[in-house]
Amino acid sequence: MKTDCLTIKELTEAVGDGITPRMVRHYHQLGLLPQPMRSRSNYRLYTEKDVIRLQRIVALKQQGFQLNHIRQILEVEPETDTTASLMAQLQQQYQTVMQQISQLRQTASALEGLLGRDRDCQIMQAEVLAQLKLIEVETKAGLGELEKLWSGLDAQIHAHPEDFHESLQCLLPDLSKHSAIERDLISQLVLACGDVSLASFVRFSSEAIATSRQALKSGCQVIADIPTVAAALDQTRLVHLGCHLETLIDNPHVTTPAEAEQAFWQDRQWQERLQKVTKDCIFVVGYAPSILLSICEAIEQQRIQPALVIGMPIGFSHAPAAKRQLMQKNVAWIVIQGTLGGGLLAATTLNVLVASVIEKPNCHCYLKQKDGSRHNGLNLRNIKK
Repeated sequence: MKTDCLTIKELTEAVGDGITPRMVRHYHQLGLLPQPMRSRSNYRLYTEKDVIRLQRIVALKQQGFQLNHIRQILEVEPETDTTASLMAQLQQQYQTVMQQISQLRQTASALEGLLGRDRDCQIMQAEVLAQLKLIEVETKAGLGELEKLWSGLDAQIHAHPEDFHESLQCLLPDLSKHSAIERDLISQLVLACGDVSLASFVRFSSEAIATSRQALKSGCQVIADIPTVAAALDQTRLVHLGCHLETLIDNPHVTTPAEAEQAFWQDRQWQERLQKVTKDCIFVVGYAPSILLSICEAIEQQRIQPALVIGMPIGFSHAPAAKRQLMQKNVAWIVIQGTLGGGLLAATTLNVLVASVIEKPNCHCYLKQKDGSRHNGLNLRNIKK
């Protein structure tokens, strides 16, 4: 294919990633792509430079940047002194995005309050839905009626305990591509943080469940990054499996992500301890991204061979980078992408895996069948927490 004179169709084929001619024309209208040359027949003609530009647009879009952000980023040359101005503009736009997220979070909370009702609340739920259509929201009386509706719906919660399983059934996204153990783990992580959107950021390597179950059955070493994470682990069940729990930064005064980062950087004994872990151990990292980065480096250099790495540190630059590095390593892993994470979520992950081994030691629901689907032999409601 000639790349010095491409039609719009050839341009999209060269770039791939689902780009269509309609999207290219839209990018021209937004100023993301410069207007191309025209043939004598008035066809758009593109060059290798256009291919590279469009590839950059696609890559930035896949990273989460909005189109107006991408235009500003591509317009600034790295060597110019306008970079600071661009950063200020992006910071302002970031605040705008956060305000939008806050507004969407309020909308989600209202929908969760209405949809996330178990069976015992559904009679009142139906009544609220019917009366919401009749509310005169422009009047003070109407707003008062709306408050009464919510109060009536909330009054039902005093009659029975909440059925979390039924609530999650209404709110979680489609998790059918996951095995039963993975679905249960995602559900427990959502319950641990109260944020249903977390389900979209949980990632598993292909062998994470099988490898971790085998390691736990074998009584592997479990290593938490700091005492706070270790304290949240189900030590009774770990002892039952014959697993030995250790803490990498064994300092009870280290209780925050910032303290964990500083302690790991300042004291080489923690870094040296990392190099001495046993083969087929399980790491549970919930706080310090530098620990996860060091684990990735040690794996790359073949100094350690863990069975599983639960990588869920907190952070806004190092943590997402550490998770991306982990996902590229030839090792079993479970991560929460991006900045989300924390000790409770990391500990919950291991606790769910431990519970699945004890309650369902012979379960094979995580194994793929010949047709590519998975066994579904685990009843989530029967797993005791």
